[in-house]
Amino acid sequence: MLKKTAIVSLFTFIAASYMAQNHTQPVYLDESKPVEQRIQDALSRMTLEEKVAMLHAQSKFSSPGVPRLGIPEFWTTDGPHGVRPEVMWDEWDQAGWTNDSIIAYPALTALSATWNKKMSWNYGKALGEEARYRKKDILLGPGVNIYRTPLNGRNFEYMGEDPYLTSKMVVPYIKGVQSNGVATSVKHFALNNQEMFRHTSNVNVDDRALYEIYLPPFKAAVTEGDSWTIMGAYDMYKNQYASQNQYLLNDILKKEWNYKGVVVSDWGAVNNTEQAIHNGLDLEFGSWTNGLSAGTKNAYDNYYLAKPYLDLIKAGKVGTQELDDKVTRLLRLAYKTTMNRNKPFGNIASEEHKAVAKEIGEEGIVLLKNQGNILPIDLNKAKKIAVIGENAIKIMTVGGGSSSLKVKYETLPLDGIKARFGKQADVQYARGYVGDIGGEYNGVKSGQNLKDERSADELLNEAVTLAKNSDYVIFVGGLNKSDFQDSEGNDRKSYGLPYNQDHVISALAKANKNLAVVLVSGNAVAMPWIKEVPSVLQSWYLGSEAGNSIASVLAGDANPSGKLPFTFPVKLEDNSAHQLGEYPGQKDELAAGKGKDQKNPINITYNESIFVGYRWHDTKKIKPLFSFGHGLSYTTFEFGKAKADKTVISAGDTITFTVSVKNTGKKTGAEVAQLYISDLKASVPRPAKELKGFEKVYLNPGEQKEVSFTIDKTALSYFDAEKHEWTAEPGDFEAQIGNSSDAIKTKVKFTLK
Repeated sequence: MLKKTAIVSLFTFIAASYMAQNHTQPVYLDESKPVEQRIQDALSRMTLEEKVAMLHAQSKFSSPGVPRLGIPEFWTTDGPHGVRPEVMWDEWDQAGWTNDSIIAYPALTALSATWNKKMSWNYGKALGEEARYRKKDILLGPGVNIYRTPLNGRNFEYMGEDPYLTSKMVVPYIKGVQSNGVATSVKHFALNNQEMFRHTSNVNVDDRALYEIYLPPFKAAVTEGDSWTIMGAYDMYKNQYASQNQYLLNDILKKEWNYKGVVVSDWGAVNNTEQAIHNGLDLEFGSWTNGLSAGTKNAYDNYYLAKPYLDLIKAGKVGTQELDDKVTRLLRLAYKTTMNRNKPFGNIASEEHKAVAKEIGEEGIVLLKNQGNILPIDLNKAKKIAVIGENAIKIMTVGGGSSSLKVKYETLPLDGIKARFGKQADVQYARGYVGDIGGEYNGVKSGQNLKDERSADELLNEAVTLAKNSDYVIFVGGLNKSDFQDSEGNDRKSYGLPYNQDHVISALAKANKNLAVVLVSGNAVAMPWIKEVPSVLQSWYLGSEAGNSIASVLAGDANPSGKLPFTFPVKLEDNSAHQLGEYPGQKDELAAGKGKDQKNPINITYNESIFVGYRWHDTKKIKPLFSFGHGLSYTTFEFGKAKADKTVISAGDTITFTVSVKNTGKKTGAEVAQLYISDLKASVPRPAKELKGFEKVYLNPGEQKEVSFTIDKTALSYFDAEKHEWTAEPGDFEAQIGNSSDAIKTKVKFTLK
């Protein structure tokens, strides 16, 4: 077998042969030369037609290189928590491969709920290895759009409501993926915070909210994570579509942040050739052309950055400066991916990948309530366990939109519970309710048929009878990946649980006091039964190892340490976007029927400005159902008194806060110390507190550790829209440290000179 260093790729061989025949030294293939010099050499050898061809798709998921010069094509793939199965060249139908099944990792809400940056690196590395093994060059993820409303159907693919948490969690994910020579494509830039009207909306948001809430994760992805590509969004901002937006792509991304990477359009997000040329787009995918209605031979030649662009250049109506910039960026990407001979080979569905998926699932599960220490389940008392609810038996890796997967396996909650408890207890199942009986998305079939003809009363009576005759009851419900739930393309229709689950849960609570409710969802849900139920677990969509992760936490093999990455309001009207009346769009325009097509976009105004999530709840003193950062454990923790290394700082200083965290219980566990900063007297409206640091600390019983947070004036600053700069006002501030936004344990004041 040849060693890796001895393998010469075919494209290099072809290119070298071509150059040798033409007696020209191909600098762009000379690895001893600086990359930028090689890029300019390759650019100088390309024809106008070859350059334009690089800017747009050649199939559903690939774009061409330059075969004549041995520059390979790019292959992209969804998605953020698993590599999507192969589809046909020109169609969305399945390609029918038998070797494109993978490991599904927990959805990004679950990853963010770990509050563990190391887990994020592990996640990215494992996912990148699978993408690399599948010969993908660009992974279309992760998503970092901010959780503005709990109705957003795509929240499960994002990392929550807080820009700081999202920023810190996305950077290691990016670095982990890209360590495999696979580019991330951080999405959707920007302001794609709902699925309803995503193609036909114009978002109105003030610059302060834009910079403080919605841009920081993207900026971190670019300036700290060095994401090699970034994906534009569908919506409009300042009356220009986001994937061809002067302010977002040129002024902010490429000039202000000095981004050198590639801007990729979302599939079908491009609408105008001249705007695409001038307003920052580099690579166009998925435009709504089919080669038939236009009557041309090749559908992809009709793309906005294809023949229309070429015709404008040849007619002298536009120059080639923008073209060369776009191709330069694509060549820079090629040297990191397709032309990178030092990237690893990757692997798929390894035991290590399975372990990563399980561990992230365990760390991401949030114990919301545990009155009377119902959990973990005591097997000395639990000889008969009832598992009730459709989500205990429903495959969740199929569906939900572009992140739908074809997996090697998915351990269902019921199977995981049986495997863990079945040898010591009698585990029995009852359906309880019937929800979504289907299991197919884009040609991938779950293989399940969950059809059940029994009436709702019959199902409920069976469940209640089983609950009465059992020692413990585990209800597994929540949402699913069907349309109008946790799914791309549409938002949820209501905040409550579907399929009459509230009624089922209340009946079970009356039947057996040892009840644990396990909610599978990527969104907050209403819980009118919360006072009736002693124990609640938020378990997210956990991928291939879902059932094993859930069972591990139920048994106490893993001590829950997840924290909520977004607020659970009591009712929908407590959420700022809904209380202030600007979801899903302006009411007068909704009444007039706007938003139905791109010629008549609907306006969505973010009246709440910077007051998103806990910033709204804490400032307005609206008590949530469960707060941002909340999460219980099977052990207990104690915070010491916070100390600061100084009481007065100047603009160029840093200040360090230290606090002790002690495990005062009987189990090994992990706590997340969370640092919030409060501006005690400001000349502008500011939230009551803002997250500016967090650290997960693992402690044995009785063990104590010191946790330190160091900040500078950036943590004290707000964005001054008039001056277009970050401003930290001199005066008094307070550092607040606790284990959720509404559970502050210790405070320390300091002054900025």
